[in-house]
Amino acid sequence: MNQPKTAEAALKDVFADGFKIGAAVSSGTIRTQENLLTRHFNSLTAENEMKFENIHPSEDVYAFGESDTIVDFARRHGMAVRGHTLVWHNQTSDWLFQEADGRPVGKGVLLERLRSHIETVVGRYKDDIYAWDVVNEAVADEGDELLRPSKWLEIAGPDFIAKAFEFAHEADPTARLFYNDYNESHPHKRDKIYALVKSLLDQGVPIHGIGLQAHWNIFDPSLDDIRAAIEKYASLGLELQLTELDVSVFRFDDRRTDLLEPEPGMLERQAEVYEAVFRLLKEYRGTVSSVTFWGAADDYTWLDDFPVRGRKNWPFLFDERHLPKSAYYRVAQLAEM
Repeated sequence: MNQPKTAEAALKDVFADGFKIGAAVSSGTIRTQENLLTRHFNSLTAENEMKFENIHPSEDVYAFGESDTIVDFARRHGMAVRGHTLVWHNQTSDWLFQEADGRPVGKGVLLERLRSHIETVVGRYKDDIYAWDVVNEAVADEGDELLRPSKWLEIAGPDFIAKAFEFAHEADPTARLFYNDYNESHPHKRDKIYALVKSLLDQGVPIHGIGLQAHWNIFDPSLDDIRAAIEKYASLGLELQLTELDVSVFRFDDRRTDLLEPEPGMLERQAEVYEAVFRLLKEYRGTVSSVTFWGAADDYTWLDDFPVRGRKNWPFLFDERHLPKSAYYRVAQLAEM
């Protein structure tokens, strides 16, 4: 492959006529990866800084410092921002679900606290954040139950999902509101996500899109399953976004810890997967409006130490020195097609 021909192409330019190209960042990586971020990406998502326990650690305290830093960075560089996330079963402050004496709150109290939180957070950023992951990972992975067990479900029942979207829409009527989940291309969970979102639409809930997290690996899911998921979700008439894309070089159940660098063939297989995925996404321009990587380069990824402690992973288009990998060249050459 003639690598120099595409070596200077910025990802955001390669796909300028198709969709935004985003990266998840922290208040640290916007410094350590600044040149890479501003060259290749035109959208940002806070990896953790806008999650409940970070931004609202106690009932009367909001901590906006780190999230403000990210939003200010995006504003300076003319980048879009996705908000992540308003409702999740993880990384949510315990006080939200408890009375002062530790007893569980009632449904009314919980929903009022949620309304106040969303009004404050979404309202603060209504001029800067164009889309929110309103509810994150509410669908059960296995079995027949539609929704996963959580304190939200236990206290408020399934109504908490619709209410969250209603509160977000009230706080910012112009924001694009998404339901976001992982394993979104596995047929069993795909059908559950579809059923949940269809039920919200049938109720008249203000939901505008589905976020496909796209935490994939070089073996799974198949391209056919990804296509089938896009087709099924698109049939609801909603906007789709890949919200947390990375391509691990390990199967999820691979527990090895011996690799200090990728094995021969791993990065070539990763490049093939990325090329196939972006070829597919180009077919769905107009339906898929944004593709956000859950990071920017291999020097930092949440997949280091997860799901295996002490293991490095290499899931992105750029290496630990922020240099393009084979996967970058395979994706960048799609600009010529």
